[in-house]
Amino acid sequence: MKITIEGADKEFAAKLVALAAEHSAELTVTTVDTGWTVDRAENYLRSLTAGARQFAEIVVDGDGYAAAETLRSILGKLNGPAVALTRAVSRGVKAGRWPDGTAAPITVEYDPDNPSWQKAIAYRMTSEDVPVFREAISRMAAARSTAAALGGLHPGGTDKTVGAANFAAPGANLVDLDGGSLPADDENEDTA
Repeated sequence: MKITIEGADKEFAAKLVALAAEHSAELTVTTVDTGWTVDRAENYLRSLTAGARQFAEIVVDGDGYAAAETLRSILGKLNGPAVALTRAVSRGVKAGRWPDGTAAPITVEYDPDNPSWQKAIAYRMTSEDVPVFREAISRMAAARSTAAALGGLHPGGTDKTVGAANFAAPGANLVDLDGGSLPADDENEDTA
């Protein structure tokens, strides 16, 4: 018998194995941690466009809450960044960066008094995920500072690296200093 448990803690898995042992069953339990770690969060943030990354940072800076009107005043329309946030989760699963079943770190909140017209009123992140993503953002900022101090790549335009395509190795994924993808590798993005 094989049981895979997603999203459960190790204590629960240990209790399940002990229960099976009481009944003389041979049981192998594999737990899949679908929670966000700092490494997963950093990978997630680096996979986002600059606008979507800024969206995520605003939610984190708000301790897991950002009013949609605040986001709209900073970013304009939210459908582009919101879709990018969602697609990044499925791309990460496909790439093996985190397991299937990993929840999106940012969720939308709709007006409960107006269920027929679904306009976002806020975006939220769980209190458990906020410090994880805050640490990932700090790591990315430290990497940018280090790159700049070492005379690394300089962003141009809207967070894109100037002249990066001139020296990149064939097949390399180009990233800006914030970790977002450059237009040269955008054709590899999901279009669905």
